[in-house]
Amino acid sequence: MKFDSLTQLTAEAAKETVQGTVFAQVAQNNTRTTKQGKPYLEIVLADADGSMSIKVWDNAPWHGAFAPLQPNTAVAVTGNWQMNQYGMDAADLDVRPLTLDEEEAMLSGSPQLHERQENDWAQITEMAEGIRDPRLNMLCRALLETFEARFRRSGAARGFHHARRGGLVEHTAGVMRNADALCGAYPQLNRDLLLAGALFHDCGKMWENCFEEHSFVMPYVESGEMLGHITMGIEIINKLWARIYTDERKEQWKDLCPASEQVRLHLLHLVASHHGLLEYGSPVMPKTPEALILHHADDMDAKMEMFAQAYATQPEIGKGILQKKPPLPTNVVRPLPPCEQA
Repeated sequence: MKFDSLTQLTAEAAKETVQGTVFAQVAQNNTRTTKQGKPYLEIVLADADGSMSIKVWDNAPWHGAFAPLQPNTAVAVTGNWQMNQYGMDAADLDVRPLTLDEEEAMLSGSPQLHERQENDWAQITEMAEGIRDPRLNMLCRALLETFEARFRRSGAARGFHHARRGGLVEHTAGVMRNADALCGAYPQLNRDLLLAGALFHDCGKMWENCFEEHSFVMPYVESGEMLGHITMGIEIINKLWARIYTDERKEQWKDLCPASEQVRLHLLHLVASHHGLLEYGSPVMPKTPEALILHHADDMDAKMEMFAQAYATQPEIGKGILQKKPPLPTNVVRPLPPCEQA
């Protein structure tokens, strides 16, 4: 059996032992040692949907085939797969390089994922273009036009949610949809500001969590480690603002209310405070209704993705109960389906 993605493999292996092949890149190949001193390889495989770790013990017949594999190597891995409380248990493994055609297909991702990310990008663009405040509209369009390629290949996180190539597009679209819906519940909100904040809130992850052009390996970079995405997001806003706020536009916008400097300041606050608490990395806490709504819209989308991943990958430990998947704090229960009437 050929699995379309690591996520599909994980979902099937969570139910029962399955035999089949998956196409992926080698993200990491590290030699580890158990507490009892037994050596093994920890192989991290990655594809467009996410990543998966397997152990290859030093006495396994297939150890020699996996030991020389380097990061970014495209491989087909065949074996018997079973998810347990410790992760993926892989046995009877075989590995070979992908052909050029196979590698191209693997880099494109599953058709379902590709379609979802294309639809999300279209929604992001549509919502940004619908912003009525000319300053925020121009700023949002400048972001999307300047950084489209980088935006579309970045992840929204390194591990917990949307931690995949294109995940930033999925997460940003989700946060913008949440923000737009909440404006319907609270019409006193500044919708233009909130949508712009949702678009920009994680834009610093275009450097902190950006995948290389032809890779599913998310590298670590100095700027991401030393500054973080919130600080870099603030810098991106200021640089783009300086580009669009020309003398000509200062004259055009001078009579707009609120004043342009207030608009920029409030947008910066949304990005600075979107983690909600100082201990979660925000330099300030939310101090406006739009900032509070953005924080919860962001957290809601991240948590819903965590639930989706738990449902897709975790083994069932009781009727309708699936094993805990960090960072969710507990086991998850399958949701109640809607009522169907004849």
